[in-house]
Amino acid sequence: MRVFIYFIGKPRDRNANAMAADYLERSRRFVRCEMREIAPGRFDLESRHPAAVKALLDPSGKALDSAGFSALVGRCMLEGRDLAFVLGGADGLPEPWKSRADLLLSLSPMTLPHELARVVLAEQLYRAFTTLRGHPYPR
Repeated sequence: MRVFIYFIGKPRDRNANAMAADYLERSRRFVRCEMREIAPGRFDLESRHPAAVKALLDPSGKALDSAGFSALVGRCMLEGRDLAFVLGGADGLPEPWKSRADLLLSLSPMTLPHELARVVLAEQLYRAFTTLRGHPYPR
């Protein structure tokens, strides 16, 4: 299993970037993962990850608690499927992408800057991996 976090928009806040990178580095103890900026006009999620579970972060998406998110990650691990997350920029995600997603996911009913959303997502991924492995972090 591999985890990909794609985001639209320049990562400007170095502190938020460092926090997200730290959680991803911790997660690498469990799976291969990467995070990178994309340009919507030059990126095709479907052709890049045809078999992956594609979870797009959107305010209208399904809200999961940490246990539900861990269950999602656990199912993907059991099935041997990659997970590809996409976070929109200031204008959100391109509409055609939403209809092709396996899951529209909301991190919060509040609007978050995309840099902070990446930190929250990266932390929840680390929390999910540690929960699934019985690690004491999630206490």
